[in-house]
Amino acid sequence: MNRTEKQTFIENINSSVAASSVVLVAHYKGLSVAEMTALRVKIRGIGAGFKVTKNKLTQRALANTPFEQISAMFVGPTAIAYSSDPVAIAKVLAEFAKANEKLVMLGGAFGETLLDAKGVVELSKLPSLDELRAKIIGLISAPAQRIASILQAPGGQIARVIGAHSRKAA
Repeated sequence: MNRTEKQTFIENINSSVAASSVVLVAHYKGLSVAEMTALRVKIRGIGAGFKVTKNKLTQRALANTPFEQISAMFVGPTAIAYSSDPVAIAKVLAEFAKANEKLVMLGGAFGETLLDAKGVVELSKLPSLDELRAKIIGLISAPAQRIASILQAPGGQIARVIGAHSRKAA
């Protein structure tokens, strides 16, 4: 890799993590090309990124960013996953790591909070952004549904009384 390619690599990593709220680090030693491709497809499906890294260049790319503190994790065959949705990326990586023990989570950073491997697993157990949005919408719409049913009840009761009287008269 020549100097220009190295600089381009550093700039790409830096711009990718700058737009992310979480960066997770994993060892991938022993994963086949097909397994790596399957993982990348899942990660792209949630709008996140996954890159096999060059340790020294990635450490340089993370310098002067909120993720600089994870630089010590870059030892051996490492890859990074980054996303603006921290729970979704943690879920994908945790599920893949359960199914394939060759992917070993080392940790990462959520903003300026350092995460270890257990922290990533705990992050993956949280509800996703979409699940939280659905819960909020449910909470907001529930009172409106109750009000509508209360307002409809008197009209329905009157109709039932009138219907009962008409059946008695007939």
